[in-house]
Amino acid sequence: MSKIIIAGAGGAPSENVIRSLSEGNKENEIIGMGSEPMDLMLSQATRKYYVPYAIEANYKDSLLKLLNSEKPDLVHFQNDIEIREASRIREDIISTGTKMYMPSKETIEICVDKSKSSLIWQSEGIRIPKTFVVNDEKDLKKAFEILSNKEGKIWIRATEGGGGKGALPADNYDFAKIWIDRFNGWGNFTAAELLDSNTITWLSIWYEGELVVAQTRKRNSWNFSNRTLSGVTGITRVGETCSDETVNKVAVESILSIDKKPHGIYGVDMTYDFDGFPNPTEINISRFFTTVYFFTKAGLNLPQIFADIALNNKFPNIEKRINPLPDGLLWIRGMDREPILTTEAEIKKAILGL
Repeated sequence: MSKIIIAGAGGAPSENVIRSLSEGNKENEIIGMGSEPMDLMLSQATRKYYVPYAIEANYKDSLLKLLNSEKPDLVHFQNDIEIREASRIREDIISTGTKMYMPSKETIEICVDKSKSSLIWQSEGIRIPKTFVVNDEKDLKKAFEILSNKEGKIWIRATEGGGGKGALPADNYDFAKIWIDRFNGWGNFTAAELLDSNTITWLSIWYEGELVVAQTRKRNSWNFSNRTLSGVTGITRVGETCSDETVNKVAVESILSIDKKPHGIYGVDMTYDFDGFPNPTEINISRFFTTVYFFTKAGLNLPQIFADIALNNKFPNIEKRINPLPDGLLWIRGMDREPILTTEAEIKKAILGL
């Protein structure tokens, strides 16, 4: 039996990892920890522990106390800020006897800050939207002059955080300035060329420079997109398995340009430009995306593969390492209801008059 602690328990990203691990090996003992008591109450973890937020001064002591008390075999984190903090204190975590399976410190520092990864991609000649950090009003004016599309729009967003944090398609300098002021975002926002609305993600696990497995999922729609200015919420409504050689190539190049020896989880988010080419926008580093349970239900349990490697150096017997799942599987999600795994054919069969 393996004892595994999952951080951020109760939140959807972590709960889908917990569900995957619980179904992957019934002997797994999954312990949850998190900073939101109400979220923790929703967790399916066997036991649940409160820890402070990773940005708080007593986070390290609380985490190490928990690890020394529970003596887990493995700990895994599902939030960028906590991943970065755990990475910075990884030697202390490992000294408790707890295993970690993470990319290098340098890789995590680069990927958590989207502006750093975009600079590397630009220098490596990887096709991305022109992007630069907005440090002051002069930079914002420059952004509108250089980056505006034919409709006069640019894309601005926070350099750190998921779910489209601070994202805004802006066609007005004054409003964009107010927006950045609102988030106290000078120096912490980027401006970029506006891309198409079509997005795709390549989620992968690597071990000491070797690709173990990768699966592609495109996002057909967002939940609650009509309630945000950007139309982006980070909450996938309909995901679909797919495969594309160009996407595979871009994803691998994006990862290797940042980390020559990938080790752990790398999720490359890409948005298509108006020529239909996938541009990497960020690497979600050392964590699974929220809908990873989609792949588990479809027959590819990535969290269990991850745990097997970390705990027992056990690798999956997968004939097709890239996109082993069939194309066209749909994962439909809604609020306060169980997601469903289906296909277009099943939808047409079930819904009359469609």
